Amino acid sequence: MGQNKILIIGEKESFIIRVLLKKLADADIDAVFVTPSLNKINEQWDDISLITFYMEKDERLEDEIRTFLVDKMEDDDKRVILIGEPTDTEIVAHGIPSILIYSILPRPLDYDNFIEVVNSYGTKVSTGELKKSILVVDDDPNYMNLVREWLKDTYKVSMATSGLRAIKWLGANKVDLILLDYEMPITDGPQVLEMLRADPDTRDIPVMFLTGRDDKESVMSVMALKPEGYFLKTIGKEELLNKLKVYFVTKE
Repeated sequence: MGQNKILIIGEKESFIIRVLLKKLADADIDAVFVTPSLNKINEQWDDISLITFYMEKDERLEDEIRTFLVDKMEDDDKRVILIGEPTDTEIVAHGIPSILIYSILPRPLDYDNFIEVVNSYGTKVSTGELKKSILVVDDDPNYMNLVREWLKDTYKVSMATSGLRAIKWLGANKVDLILLDYEMPITDGPQVLEMLRADPDTRDIPVMFLTGRDDKESVMSVMALKPEGYFLKTIGKEELLNKLKVYFVTKE
């Protein structure tokens, strides 16, 4: 996993934790152990790519630590592996958005399986597989390229310059969200949405409209089609990224 490290969090550096660290080192995977302390976690945060919380029986994350980890993982696009008894991992997982949980493993821990999971995470990170995918559909290539530049570091972004091209592309590809221009020539956004909803393969794909009109009547017309939401084309980069992050986290 290159220079990235795994951050292992546990109540104490037990014999099992020491064995786990040794197994990871033998597999050429960097890892560091810390107790659940805000300062200790923060000191290691910049160098890590994956968090592992190892739970002894009846162990929990304090609300302050859990909230801190969730906020940091959301901000830096990192994931966590939970290890523990099913009843314990279930309780802890309930307080973490599922999008942030990469895997849940039982105790006693199968070390080889854990290393396989860690390596699979590294592979998916390097290939961008963990990124949510967004299809931007707009007849204005300049605006579409601008949005792509804004999103490409956080999401897998594909583009289509017309509704029909988007429909054709979706016949062979899957996507987590469509950003759809409301006003396009030939086949406009509402028509494209109607076509998507009529096809069993695409009816459940979330759609958000892009619109350049912000008057009340236009907004009501957009929302009457019951998309997941809409963005005005005057939206800035940071606001768009923040709204998309909130959407994906709350959708899980």
